Amino acid sequence: MPFIDRVAELGFLENKWRSGKAELLVLWGKRRVGKTELVKQFIQNKPSIYFMAESTGEKELLHRFSRAIGQFFQEPLLETRGFAAWEEAFLYLQTKKERFILAIDEFPYLIQSNPAIPGLFQKGWDEHLSGTSICLILFGSSMAMMENEVLGHRSPLYGRRSGQWLVEPMAFGAAGLFREGRPFADHLAHFAVAGGIPAYWLQLSQAKDFATNLADHVLCKGEMLYDEVAFLLRMELREPRYYFALLQAIAQGKRKLGEIVNATGLSQPLANKYLGVLAALRVVEREVPVTEAVPLKSKKGLYRISDEFCRFWFRFILPSRSELEMGRVEEVAGKIINQLPQYLGSVYEKIAQETLLAHMDLFFPFTAIGRYWERAEEIDVVALNPELDAILFCEVKASEKPVGSDILEALRKKATKVPWGSARRREQFCLFSTAGFTEALRKQADQEGVVLFQEDALVRE
Repeated sequence: MPFIDRVAELGFLENKWRSGKAELLVLWGKRRVGKTELVKQFIQNKPSIYFMAESTGEKELLHRFSRAIGQFFQEPLLETRGFAAWEEAFLYLQTKKERFILAIDEFPYLIQSNPAIPGLFQKGWDEHLSGTSICLILFGSSMAMMENEVLGHRSPLYGRRSGQWLVEPMAFGAAGLFREGRPFADHLAHFAVAGGIPAYWLQLSQAKDFATNLADHVLCKGEMLYDEVAFLLRMELREPRYYFALLQAIAQGKRKLGEIVNATGLSQPLANKYLGVLAALRVVEREVPVTEAVPLKSKKGLYRISDEFCRFWFRFILPSRSELEMGRVEEVAGKIINQLPQYLGSVYEKIAQETLLAHMDLFFPFTAIGRYWERAEEIDVVALNPELDAILFCEVKASEKPVGSDILEALRKKATKVPWGSARRREQFCLFSTAGFTEALRKQADQEGVVLFQEDALVRE
């Protein structure tokens, strides 16, 4: 399958390559997000050495590293004898005048083999490599280790990098290219499972519809996605049972900290600690109304699972594990399909936010975007800019019926109850619908300057 998207990431790497000077670049991101494929795409047709570290001893890693260097520079002796120490490797690379890329994948495994690795690489960069033409790329999937041991201010490598990029999951529009030619509803359902993770999309057959992919590749024992969440949490976390309990509680609708504490039996300090770890891994996020002036101090925080596949897994797969282990795949798949329309609403809200950010020129420069709620009132998406005293209110409907004027009027009524900005604030309104809009609403929207999106496409009169 051809490489998809990552235009911004490749542009960043290409600019650094064209600089001609020594570059120390750091890439990081959650597992399966596509860092390795991104780097492999970048180094194509460029003089490059790609080395993947593994969970083994430092001596073996240095030997494999030596072999990779020897093969690139056509040094048979180096391939067999190898370097005696990392500094010897840096001294050797210092003698090379040509420009080339050295990409070290899963750098955290090197650190695991010897905690002094960041210091050794810092010394190697300062004393041997910073004056060469090398383009050194360090990347890996252990978010905590990359952020603490490579990017953190206490790391010996702090201040040495010339660039860094957090590789994020793909946006909906880019991920949909894995299902090119299929309707929006198909893209939405698959995105609810795979999110923006390329490795998950590749597990789902392009030739099958959603229901078949769900049964064959997500719910079927032995398939990669069947045990994926449990596997990743055990890899990343020391006490996965506590994290499982937290995620299960959130998936069941316990979103306030007090509710989570009661559901899990964990103390509040312990729950806070573990939720912080999950947030650092980009698995959960603490959400507050977008209008809150000081989000960190807000008492309205709600936790949600931000990783699409993890949320789907805890919502649908984990509760049905016993049935799935007994081979009752079709029965479980049927239950999920029946509950899916309601579940897709929140997924569509995320897509609406991405779509609005891509069409910001229709409104005003957003400084924040998110949900709003206050007691019984809730607005799906609100975007704002305090300096411009401008606010956008948006309702998102994943329904089978076209949206009518009643939805717009209800949104306007809710907007009057949002205490934000001045009395003369600039208000704009927008509606999203998977099923389109009534003719009456389309005419009203045209007259009143309300922006409409059907699915994720702008409606133009």
